[in-house]
Amino acid sequence: MERKKGSPTELRLVLISSCGPSQFLLTNYILGREAFTKDITSISECTKNTGELSGRRVAVINAPNIYDKGICQVKREMELRKSKCLCSPGPHAFLVTFDLEKISKNEMKTPKMMMERYGRHCLRHCIVLLAYGGNLELPALEDRVEKTDWLLRDLIEQYGGRFHIFSKNWRDRRSDRELLKKIERMVASLGGAFFSSRTFQKADEYVKKEEKRLKKQREGEIEKAWVEMEKQYIAEELYQQKDAYIANVGAEIRAMAEMDNRWLRTSLARGLGTGLVVGAVMGALFGSIEGPGGMVLYGIIGGAVGGSAGGTAQVAVEHMEDRVAPPARLNFNSIFINRFFANTRPC
Repeated sequence: MERKKGSPTELRLVLISSCGPSQFLLTNYILGREAFTKDITSISECTKNTGELSGRRVAVINAPNIYDKGICQVKREMELRKSKCLCSPGPHAFLVTFDLEKISKNEMKTPKMMMERYGRHCLRHCIVLLAYGGNLELPALEDRVEKTDWLLRDLIEQYGGRFHIFSKNWRDRRSDRELLKKIERMVASLGGAFFSSRTFQKADEYVKKEEKRLKKQREGEIEKAWVEMEKQYIAEELYQQKDAYIANVGAEIRAMAEMDNRWLRTSLARGLGTGLVVGAVMGALFGSIEGPGGMVLYGIIGGAVGGSAGGTAQVAVEHMEDRVAPPARLNFNSIFINRFFANTRPC
């Protein structure tokens, strides 16, 4: 899929981690503040934080760890979709984080899993970030990575050989400028483009539609605010106040559209609904062997299992959307989905 050029004013960075606290340590390091406390090792929902990296405006998107066993597959897939909305219209870089002292053979699968989730060309936009908490100096660490640790070197080569070592103490930001240079250099080598695919384009489409809907919904509120401003300010000060107000409202609407839009509300409901019906019917058929009571019992069990499986199957379509037509769209209440996942872990 063709990659598109984005605004140079803000870098959109998606942080990926297989397990543990590495991506949260990196978020603090990039932003220069404690966005995540030191005891955070996993999250169940995507987050977005903005700030500056060595003077450059950045948006940092965190998603659940790839191997986090506390999240069921349906929820995981929905959070993947949400992460694509949060970095709409597409990320400039994927920062793939590992603990330099705890690289496992299982983490060698991370590149393959990333391609399955984001598209086969996403590795071109990746930099490996290695968290380190020891006393070795940076030259010695880089020498270890490049010359002695063959497992790690092989992993980094899958990401084009790009890597950066950062301190687990986020207050130690001596190499933050170097990290920014590496990101900007990679983006420049790709023509100044951010990563895009069919699903990222779809995410952008739905975010924009939701923005438009919310803006129209708040037209009366905005007009009323302007009338009040015109009573209090004049000339240049009035224009400044209006510009600031519009910017604030626009940012608020954008954030709402990224977190909740029709694309996030519909596909899961479709999968859950279809799976629920099919599962209930199949369960009832098997239960009929034991009589009417068995039909009811197995129908309920089949519906629950089918709903979960159907949701997984539906959101898994996202991995294929670069090759097939997008699924049909239905309406659904996202609050129900969030409550369902909050109360149901096993899948």
